[in-house]
Amino acid sequence: MTALLSTQSSSRAGTATSTWRRLDWWLIGATVLLAGFGCALVWSATSYRTDLTGGDSTAYLTKQLLNIAIGVVLGSLVAATDFRWVRVWAPVIYLGSVAGLLLIFVPGVGATINGSHSWLLLGGLSVQPAEMAKLGVIVGMALVLAERTEGRLRSRLRDSDLVPALVIAAVPAVLILAQPDLGTLIVLVAIVFGVVALSGAPKRWLVGLAAAAVAAVVLATAVGVLERYQLLRFQAFTDPSLDPRGAGYNTIQARIAIGNGGLSGQGLFSGSQTQSGFVPEQHTDFVFTVAGEELGLIGAGAIIVLFAVLLWRALRIAHHAADLFGRVAAVGVACWFGFQAFQNIGMCLGIMPVTGVPLPLVSYGGTSMFASLMALGLLQNVHLRSDRRLDPGPVGPVVGSRLQRSRF
Repeated sequence: MTALLSTQSSSRAGTATSTWRRLDWWLIGATVLLAGFGCALVWSATSYRTDLTGGDSTAYLTKQLLNIAIGVVLGSLVAATDFRWVRVWAPVIYLGSVAGLLLIFVPGVGATINGSHSWLLLGGLSVQPAEMAKLGVIVGMALVLAERTEGRLRSRLRDSDLVPALVIAAVPAVLILAQPDLGTLIVLVAIVFGVVALSGAPKRWLVGLAAAAVAAVVLATAVGVLERYQLLRFQAFTDPSLDPRGAGYNTIQARIAIGNGGLSGQGLFSGSQTQSGFVPEQHTDFVFTVAGEELGLIGAGAIIVLFAVLLWRALRIAHHAADLFGRVAAVGVACWFGFQAFQNIGMCLGIMPVTGVPLPLVSYGGTSMFASLMALGLLQNVHLRSDRRLDPGPVGPVVGSRLQRSRF
């Protein structure tokens, strides 16, 4: 009996050790470094802001560390959950994100911040359901595509498979447009487009999605869904000098801040634009300008490289995933982080319009941090359960049975 218990104990210890070793440490390392950069940049951007901190220069640093701690717990739970239960909980995550978006329109619950009615006030806390909707759409589409196509000996989707998946994405997209939160909507469209593009869908679907997105923006502008300040931001993107003290102000100041940094930067807590408060929303949407000014090209470039590592690992995890659900989910997370990072950094550099999306893992914000770390936990979950005995071959369509794994 003693020998049996000893054997079982050794087996559990061996399994735990094996799991620990099989974690994607590249993904973990990039995540830790990005979160570390974020803490330093948020601290620098808020330490002088007595109107925000109430005189406590470390107030936002403390809050960000708490956000990260909670996010790590949530992400670890997702990573450790049995993969079958992840699929079972996918509808709950999706429906919960839709319910959060609907609550925004309940009087007294939803709140308008910076012109967008996209926040919930819960017990003194502000929550942005649209951040969780990104994860909800990813797992929702992954589940629908997996349930309808797994086990079939073919490598391309049928129209009847794609329609339900697009409906899954359309419901939160309409609710986000109604807020209106144009930045999140653009990221959501990028996620859907990326999933469809890598799913082996006919090209006509890609053309149709692009045309539908353009038509939706035109229609939203014509019927007055988009706010005037959002339209002015697009005008300022083409020429910031049209309104240098209004819609073009953020872009102009962001460019000046990044330009001040040079190669090595002016030093943390020493940026002239940052410490003088010339760049608005610098601890959230424009946190990359702190890196550009105070850490220079070297520090800002390091952040971009770390996002490239995240994208590489996400696509590699999709490449080796054991089933279609995991592959679609990993591709969706890759599209989310890749496009949102590009959008945020691009608007700081003036090559993308200002849309108010945070830089994942770096910008200050609880909901964004929770959703991001849960998404990375999902990647670890898929990675830990990948079947490495099969060689997936070159990247290709994500749809198909295990016999078609060589197509992805």
